[in-house]
Amino acid sequence: MHQENAASSRVRRLAVLRAGYIGDPSTATEGLSDREPAVRMAALRSLDRLGVLDSAIVQQALCDPDRRVRITALELAAPRAEPEITQLLDDTDPTVVEMAAWACGERTETEDPPIDRLSQLARDHDDPLVREAAVAALGALGHDRGLSAILSATTDKPAIRRRAVLALASFDGPEVDEAWQRARSDRDRQVRDAVEELLGPVDAD
Repeated sequence: MHQENAASSRVRRLAVLRAGYIGDPSTATEGLSDREPAVRMAALRSLDRLGVLDSAIVQQALCDPDRRVRITALELAAPRAEPEITQLLDDTDPTVVEMAAWACGERTETEDPPIDRLSQLARDHDDPLVREAAVAALGALGHDRGLSAILSATTDKPAIRRRAVLALASFDGPEVDEAWQRARSDRDRQVRDAVEELLGPVDAD
């Protein structure tokens, strides 16, 4: 029975995916209410491909009980002005929060980006991938209020320190210069390479 159900869900998913390539929004829309998350995800992507994915559909998907659907919705929401996505920064699943942070960083034209919440995540979240995504988002947004959290991240784990070094490219000032100089002698090679990527080797100064 389990194999039959799995086969049935694959057939439905493929049909919904195909709908996105053959101009069949009706079949794609039906997939939004499917019991299988993979089919709902396929429906979102097909509707986006067809150019008929509106903000109301995305909003509904952001509230989906399955984290994978919420992540897909965030990916598709990132280049859009609507719907609001900042509520997913407080999701119970860290993989969703990570994607929400990335999506917020993609919305560089937003008038009131969630700088304070992203800064809090960059400093305090238990999951290092969330902290890294929040730091990257703060760098992409380039708001002065986010600089302190990015500077703090230069003392975090190596991957986050590297991300912080790159994020500092959006800022200037003596504290930024000091952070870059410290990063030149970081114990992690990738962090040192990140500084050279931005500023060039010391000999080039």
